[in-house]
Amino acid sequence: MERKHLDGCLVTNRVDQYYLTGFDGEDGAALVLPHRAYLITDGRFAEEAAIHAPWARAVIRTGPLAEAVGKTVRRHRLGRVGLDPAHTSVSMQATLRKACRPSRLASAPRILEQMRIVKDPSEVAAIVRAAEIAQAAFRTVVRRIRIGMTERELATALLLEMLRRGASDASFPIIVAEGPASSLPHARAGDRKIRAGSAVLIDWGATVDHYRSDLTRVVFVRRIPPRFRRMYQNVLAAQAAGIEAVRPGAAFSQVDAQARGVLRRRGMHKAFSHGLGHGLGLDIHEAPRLARSSEGVLEPGMVVTVEPGVYFPGVGGVRIEDDVLVTDNGCRVLTDLPKELDRMVV
Repeated sequence: MERKHLDGCLVTNRVDQYYLTGFDGEDGAALVLPHRAYLITDGRFAEEAAIHAPWARAVIRTGPLAEAVGKTVRRHRLGRVGLDPAHTSVSMQATLRKACRPSRLASAPRILEQMRIVKDPSEVAAIVRAAEIAQAAFRTVVRRIRIGMTERELATALLLEMLRRGASDASFPIIVAEGPASSLPHARAGDRKIRAGSAVLIDWGATVDHYRSDLTRVVFVRRIPPRFRRMYQNVLAAQAAGIEAVRPGAAFSQVDAQARGVLRRRGMHKAFSHGLGHGLGLDIHEAPRLARSSEGVLEPGMVVTVEPGVYFPGVGGVRIEDDVLVTDNGCRVLTDLPKELDRMVV
């Protein structure tokens, strides 16, 4: 705030609000001043605000949110109040500007994104626990795969097993894609049935204490389809190269290039249609991005996915994904499910 010459910062994104205050109610905004913070919400969440954010001064509104924000801003005679436009609609920005006059709202993008990009030990511990639950659930459910089971049934079984083990939810809608459907990077679990010889791509994760894990594996039912064997081996080699490149000071784009180069040398780079990975934390996709166009370098404490994939319409796709912590002198892979080809037959 000081660097951007702000007298205050209004935070409207619920995830950023939780990061700052511990409050995750569905109605609220945080107003951060140099020496205090306000949590503005409605009466439904007064008790929750007192429990989870006791050090933030609660403002329990009875009218519109913008009106309560404006009153608080004017009370402190703030000159410039920062606001991230990416998390506030154009309509709400106009309403807030009017409510806060004569104070001025200033665009202040990515302040919280940059704060959240490096995880502290407690955040890493939550991600590790989320990964442990996701992996334990996968080990249990994958043994229950049966011929005739649908993608949706498998996704549901995986979700229920994660909940039984202590997750509050899945990290995102679980992807289960059988056979040709696996050529869609963000396929939706549907009514396709698993058959003998099916390649089944599973992309899932657990949420624990608001933090998320994210993994992808491809399993083969009884046998490995011949066309998938080469695809899988190439993606596994690309992922190994990507993980090896993760270290402090490595450029985001260079980590992507290391994995992409493996697929280029093996003639499959054109089938790799997305970036190598993304940051992981309170959001399933957050900074940084490991991609060709990304600028910046890795720092200790960042947690990223490494997930190369190749996709061939009408045939299918392979993606292998693990969660990786950048350490002081390299990296630590937080997920350890088997991924050697011969161990993926169920």
